Amino acid sequence: MIQRIQTVFLFLVAVAMILVISFPIWQQVNPSQTQLMTLTAWNLTTIDVASNDVVDTTSKIFIAILAIVAAGIAIFSLMQYKNRTKQMFLNMVNSFLMVVNVGLIVWTTHTANALINPAVNGAFVIGFWAIFAGMICNLLANRFIRKDEMLVRSVDRIR
Repeated sequence: MIQRIQTVFLFLVAVAMILVISFPIWQQVNPSQTQLMTLTAWNLTTIDVASNDVVDTTSKIFIAILAIVAAGIAIFSLMQYKNRTKQMFLNMVNSFLMVVNVGLIVWTTHTANALINPAVNGAFVIGFWAIFAGMICNLLANRFIRKDEMLVRSVDRIR
């Protein structure tokens, strides 16, 4: 049923993944305050702060692809309300994709941080924390789907 609470949570998962694509994920400034490194879902950009010129850009499109796939799976899972076991499986796959995405982001930021300022860690910003919000919403959706499935099975057992 489309009006259940898990629908809201699955929609929020898709919104969270769109936030990952739309907002910066990580930022770091070198010790002399001359360069700013920013990671988005699309690329890792180094900017010269004084002249505001782009020094270097490296494509990190795999982060965006994983976020788009996770948002697509959340929307597809939202439409599979008649098959709760399939819906739970899709949500587990989606959780795995989000964990892989977080791992890739942490690895990317760790290697980028070693280049610009290894003494100080960079700051994770809204794009990074949106993934965790999506993971929590995904887990809550799975919980309520499982609750519905147990309710249906208990009613079938009474008949």
